[in-house]
Amino acid sequence: MAEPTVVTDKDFEEIVIKAKGPVLVDFWAPWCPPCRILSPIVEELAGEYSGKMVVAKLNTDENPQTSQKYGVRSIPTLLLFKGGKPVTTLVGSRPKAELKKLLDSALT
Repeated sequence: MAEPTVVTDKDFEEIVIKAKGPVLVDFWAPWCPPCRILSPIVEELAGEYSGKMVVAKLNTDENPQTSQKYGVRSIPTLLLFKGGKPVTTLVGSRPKAELKKLLDSALT
């Protein structure tokens, strides 16, 4: 099963902004309980959407520049990028069905 791509401040532009297709980025931190609830869902989505889109995780504690640039103030925050631009922002843990709807619509 595919794992989420780990992105950092250093490689965010290369992996997310320059991506050919849509990219879902999970902004998270290890100390955040809702992040831990969302994490297995993000991992499942990474496997299910492998080859169709990039599903990535960014640790906000270790990568503050990217978090600040995109105005991430609460975690978990999910940002969906298309064409290098954020098009959808979801804050807080969400059910898998809601996330699948979002990803499916991004692929059409």
